Amino acid sequence: MNNALQQTIEALAREKGIEADVIITAIEDAVLTASRKYYKSDENLRTKFNAETGQVELFAVRQIVEAVTDPATEIALAEAQELYGDEAEPGMEIEFPKPTDVLGRIAAQTAKQVIFQKVREAERENIFAEYSQRVGEVINGLVKRFESGDIIVEVGRVEAQLPRREQSRAENYTTSDRIRAVIKDVNKNTKGPQIILSRTDPVLLIKLFEQEVPEIYDGTVVIRGAVREAGDRAKVAVASRERDVDPVGACVGMKGTRVQVIIR
Repeated sequence: MNNALQQTIEALAREKGIEADVIITAIEDAVLTASRKYYKSDENLRTKFNAETGQVELFAVRQIVEAVTDPATEIALAEAQELYGDEAEPGMEIEFPKPTDVLGRIAAQTAKQVIFQKVREAERENIFAEYSQRVGEVINGLVKRFESGDIIVEVGRVEAQLPRREQSRAENYTTSDRIRAVIKDVNKNTKGPQIILSRTDPVLLIKLFEQEVPEIYDGTVVIRGAVREAGDRAKVAVASRERDVDPVGACVGMKGTRVQVIIR
């Protein structure tokens, strides 16, 4: 592949978190869309990305038939055999190269729009697939802005939403504050994946205790359940698998150090 183009494709793939093949397909689709707009014919057009030259090649595809009924998409067997000999058989397809350097400025703009759209769609699908598998996971993020009572949180290269209903009334945040929350749900909408966070879901309590209490992490202490009561109070039921380990004491920590980390 042309080195400069290869580097550009790979850089874009890394930036968007998608496969390079997705970008190549987007380029092929873009040139195909622009070509159909330019040629305005009934031909069956096909594009192929040439990795050696870094160019997208355009072809008019015609099927070999005994008798032609559609000259735009078919070629007579006799004519095909003149070109390719006895190897040409009915049903086979022949690709006839067509120039792409005549597409012009408008077609180029169309191609850019298609590439942008395809890459954006692929990026959104990847984000949805990734975060759908992470529902129930605790994430760290930064408060980016506020929208109608909801908090928009920056999580890596994506934005997540902490709705008002999933916020604790005892907590207040300002822009750039760090925040820990659990991924509660991931939805699709017209603007892309919607990642819903929660600071009140009992799953968050369970996950935080698992992170902060070694005895829970190694299985010595087990969480039997967690509930959120009216207001912002929560209860966690714990039990110990070893007689000499106090499950409540293990969770609270010396002078409340462990539970205070979770509360914060």
